[in-house]
Amino acid sequence: MGAAQQIAYFLLHPNELRSIVQWKVWHEPVHRRDASKETPTEKSCFHYLKLTSRSFSAVIQELNPELLMPICLFYLVLRGLDTIEDDMTLDIKEKEPLLRDFHNIMEQDGWTFDKSGPNEKDRELLVHFDDIIFELKKVKKPYYAIIKDITEKMGNGMADYALNAEHNNVGVGTIKEYELYCHYVAGLVGEGLTRLFVESNLANPQLLVRMDLTESMGQFLQKVNIIRDVHEDWLDKRRFWPREIWSKYVDNWDDLFAPANREKALQCSSEMVLNGLKHAEECLFYMAGIRDQSVFNFVAIPQSMAIATLDLVFRNPAIFERNIKITKGDACQLMIESTQNLRVVCDVFRKYARRIHKKNDPRDPNFLAISAQCGKIEQFIETIFPTQDPNKVRAGLKQEEPKMDGLETFYLVLSAFATFVLIGVMMVGIAWYFGARFDQVFKGIDTKLAGTVTSSVAAVTSVVHEEL
Repeated sequence: MGAAQQIAYFLLHPNELRSIVQWKVWHEPVHRRDASKETPTEKSCFHYLKLTSRSFSAVIQELNPELLMPICLFYLVLRGLDTIEDDMTLDIKEKEPLLRDFHNIMEQDGWTFDKSGPNEKDRELLVHFDDIIFELKKVKKPYYAIIKDITEKMGNGMADYALNAEHNNVGVGTIKEYELYCHYVAGLVGEGLTRLFVESNLANPQLLVRMDLTESMGQFLQKVNIIRDVHEDWLDKRRFWPREIWSKYVDNWDDLFAPANREKALQCSSEMVLNGLKHAEECLFYMAGIRDQSVFNFVAIPQSMAIATLDLVFRNPAIFERNIKITKGDACQLMIESTQNLRVVCDVFRKYARRIHKKNDPRDPNFLAISAQCGKIEQFIETIFPTQDPNKVRAGLKQEEPKMDGLETFYLVLSAFATFVLIGVMMVGIAWYFGARFDQVFKGIDTKLAGTVTSSVAAVTSVVHEEL
């Protein structure tokens, strides 16, 4: 978007411009990264963090110093692993051992990899991976053990999928396979992060007991990305939408992208959105277990972006034509709201759940299920943050009508009488000010009163004479 187009856009969307300015000017990080105290290799790590991540880079750099470097390195290691897995120019005979052994490779001093395809956007990370390895050696042993364990699990999972010829040729088959894939590429990331949060005492240890909550955090983010990127993946000959879902609407995968099948494609995307929405309540439950504000921000911002993106893609035909994203202004507003507290984040989820519900089409076969799921999200939020305090409601129902004693009644009557007198005096005063002739009024009253008295006296006198 050119400068002129941006100016025109923000003139039509002033609230978005306001959000951008607010975030840039008024946002105060909980922690600030001090680059002046960093070594050259540490600076290199943050350089590649910015290069490989547009959304996570900023929030990682505002983390508690205890987790700043470990999570930065955790992200870079998994990004390197993902770059190898995504590279379709690598022969499977070379790719598989790299994936399976990456947790050991990251311990080899000076290791780099320059065989990635020229179009791989993150190939530079692997070319300079020796800097990441150098810094990994300096991380606390408990953190390092977590990073290595998750890298091993993810590498083996990715290798299994890379060897799966059916997956490579026809994509994901069942919903179960779809969720297993999301587990390997995102659920495990959530597990690793949660273990890091708890190990650093910045999250409730009970989160390790409820790993289903952790899994939902990763599944939600990954599923939203898969729905949003469907057109880009189609161009790259990738199929992550499970056949179990899309085969209900079209006979062939490519048919989803034919304009003639647009309504069927939208119905298919509705079911994909429904599948993602089922994780929303557990994501909110998870966030309640975070103890540190910077960690809360790190967790909440991507989740808020995800629910907003679901609203963007829901029944939006553009996802079958191009890659779409929420606007920068909306992203800044979400970041402002997500760096407050859980109540505000719940309000964000409620807002977008209502917007999805409002766009829901009764002709869509998923209409009732989506409406019910949106209702479940609102109901769950209501249990955490009731819009009315139940104790006050119950107390209000039990409260008796107040009774007034005699003195209160006297004062009430007196105040009413005084009010009437005051209003009467004010009306008379206003009338006099505007020229009312009260002397004529009183003169007329005196004349009439004198005549009435005279006639009354005459009548009484007449009656007395008659009686005599």
